[in-house]
Amino acid sequence: MLAPVKKPRIEISLQGEHVNELIDWISKKYEVNILSSEDSDSIAIEETDFWKEMQSNRIGNLLSAARLKASLSQSQLADKLGVRQNMISDYERGKRRLSPAMAKRIAEILHFNVERLS
Repeated sequence: MLAPVKKPRIEISLQGEHVNELIDWISKKYEVNILSSEDSDSIAIEETDFWKEMQSNRIGNLLSAARLKASLSQSQLADKLGVRQNMISDYERGKRRLSPAMAKRIAEILHFNVERLS
């Protein structure tokens, strides 16, 4: 289950010697909640529906995030590429495969490494 929170949280996994000392040191500045690996409510993120959904359309999600980071709408990106807006929508929803040539053009416009889309 996902729940919205007011503050982002950081999760770390610690193993080895001096773990308790490190936790004590971090606790001096931050609120620390410890979840044991034996906690029956914990599952690996790879087993969650959220992860599976994100991985099923990884390229579309990356494209959408890069476009939003560049403060572009789908229509604006489509205009820059000389294509229709619904084509961008199809790429982002995983309904259309991204060709290597189009991936390169998009990466140039959005200023990121094209290899992230492969």
